[in-house]
Amino acid sequence: MNTLSASLPGGTWPLGDLTVTRFGYGAMQLAGPGVMGPPADRDGALAVLREAADLGITHIDTSGAYGPHVTNRLIREALHPYPESLHIVTKVGAVRDEQGGWPPARQPEDLRRAVHENLEDLGLDVLDVVNLRLGDAQGPRPGSLAEPFEALVELQQQGLIRHLGVSNATAEQVAEAQVIAPIVCVQNMYNLAHRHDDELIDELADRGIAYVPFFPLGGFTPLQSTALSAVATRLDATPMSVALAWLLHRSPNILLIPGTSSVVHLRENAAGTGLSLSDEELAELDKIGR
Repeated sequence: MNTLSASLPGGTWPLGDLTVTRFGYGAMQLAGPGVMGPPADRDGALAVLREAADLGITHIDTSGAYGPHVTNRLIREALHPYPESLHIVTKVGAVRDEQGGWPPARQPEDLRRAVHENLEDLGLDVLDVVNLRLGDAQGPRPGSLAEPFEALVELQQQGLIRHLGVSNATAEQVAEAQVIAPIVCVQNMYNLAHRHDDELIDELADRGIAYVPFFPLGGFTPLQSTALSAVATRLDATPMSVALAWLLHRSPNILLIPGTSSVVHLRENAAGTGLSLSDEELAELDKIGR
């Protein structure tokens, strides 16, 4: 690990035999409006990715559905050939329609196509981690994941995928996946205001499995937002920085993937999440989601 990686907030966490910085980068915002089409500022998007690598970030989250294909191709243009320490995590299981929707695509042939497209767009022979995206845009949905997950296990056995994870999943689906094959991460919506996965996070931590929250500021009520802003004001920090710092404090297996299309905001996020929160501040923040 280089000295920049060592200085990032939260340290590192293992994804199987891979080690990643707990402060990572989510590439979703690099695509155009609605995560469709190319970015308005292509050079700026490339600069953000290069800055992420320069900061020592070793965990980049993406998906072939972003754009579609846009973010993966930007990652390749900006960073290929990739440093040995850099690990790219992608998702399959959904595509984009002309209306900007995210219809599921979890038939075995859909997943095989998606894995090969990710390999081609990223310029890789093997994908470090592939998450199976479940549910829909409204959140997780109950039901067995056996058929699509077993299709990914087959691709893993062919040497195209190193490690597997699940996204937008119920606790029951996470348990089912672990019966079929080892997983290294779970990527679900979670933040100060939405604490439904508290028990799951602790169970995964005991098993050495990462939990990767998305929408760290999504779905706050005005009252909850006001409470967060009050803490941020006292700390002379942004609400985003406080919310991200709380996540790092919440459990050592939580990995952050905040997204931005701005180099300035990326640097602010990296610095801000290094906030040291006192026991009193943590207790006050904990009340927001209770």
